[in-house]
Amino acid sequence: MTDDEILDEFRAAGALLEGHFILSSGLRSPRYLQCARVLMDPARAERLARALAAKLPDEVRGTIDAVVSPAMGGVIIGHEMGRALGKTAMFVERPDGQFDLRRGFRLEPGERVLLVEDVVTTGLSSREAIAAVEAAGGKVVGAAALVDRSGGKADLGVPFTALIRIDVPTYAANDLPPDLAAIPAVKPGSRAA
Repeated sequence: MTDDEILDEFRAAGALLEGHFILSSGLRSPRYLQCARVLMDPARAERLARALAAKLPDEVRGTIDAVVSPAMGGVIIGHEMGRALGKTAMFVERPDGQFDLRRGFRLEPGERVLLVEDVVTTGLSSREAIAAVEAAGGKVVGAAALVDRSGGKADLGVPFTALIRIDVPTYAANDLPPDLAAIPAVKPGSRAA
């Protein structure tokens, strides 16, 4: 898929939003891609996951034993990536503030994992999820996301592949441009600020 085709999928789902958004990282942005909305259509989610799986480097794709994603945002795309790759898909969650495998999910020692996210902005959630996978005995061999909002700056410590890279400016809450500061901020994501 081309970048235009990917953005068309977001537009068709009403998932490309303009305004003043508070990201899960705490940063502010004038543009937001609502991955949950684009993934609510199973056929669209499957198309996007297949396109993302096709972009994985051969040396990563050929070593994956399982897919793990962080809840909530990564659950659907993680499941679809598991299907696209023919691998088991599970997720980590943080009911007490720290990611952990629950619900009977487990990894064998040394099991090679692809970490899958919906969006990466700073990489913090991904790094926390990677730490949880490693604490559970897995070895993260790569990471993937539908959207890279980091401007190519996210360092996850493993090879990182994104379906699309969106270079939208982000700002600290106390350093907003006047036009963004004039608009009320909303938090469309799943994680509390």
